Amino acid sequence: MSDVLLQALRYNKWANLTLLDVCAGLNEEQMQLASSGTYGTIADTWVHLLAAEERYLRRLVGFEPRIKEDDGFPGLAKLRELAELSGDALIAAVGHFDPDGASPGRQGEEGVRHWLVMTQAIHHGNDHRTHICTILGQNGISYGDLDVWAFGVGNDGYEQC
Repeated sequence: MSDVLLQALRYNKWANLTLLDVCAGLNEEQMQLASSGTYGTIADTWVHLLAAEERYLRRLVGFEPRIKEDDGFPGLAKLRELAELSGDALIAAVGHFDPDGASPGRQGEEGVRHWLVMTQAIHHGNDHRTHICTILGQNGISYGDLDVWAFGVGNDGYEQC
């Protein structure tokens, strides 16, 4: 597998953990903030993001999910632990699945190609982190720099263009 995919997954994990660290400074009321056009509350968005990440891993490598949306909000410490686990598992999955292979679909669905599942995992994380940042920004809460440049400069030693 490509180093590009590994770096994209490392970015995904870093961005999740960095934003979770920002959210660790929020109180319970702030975790319930939401905004039009986003998934839901900050708390619900985190649960959804990480539960989906684990479902993608189940399709790719048989990972046993540890959280579901129906479980409710387990607290930020637990979410950070789950983000570490799923982030590491996505990185470890590289090279251990056939990109053109397919995982079983849901009831009545055909299987889904593994390259699509992995690409969706990366996109899905970006999408919902953006939702959380939108909510934070609309409420005057700083969340720092989460883009790929911020990650890359810190991890590869290259300067921004």
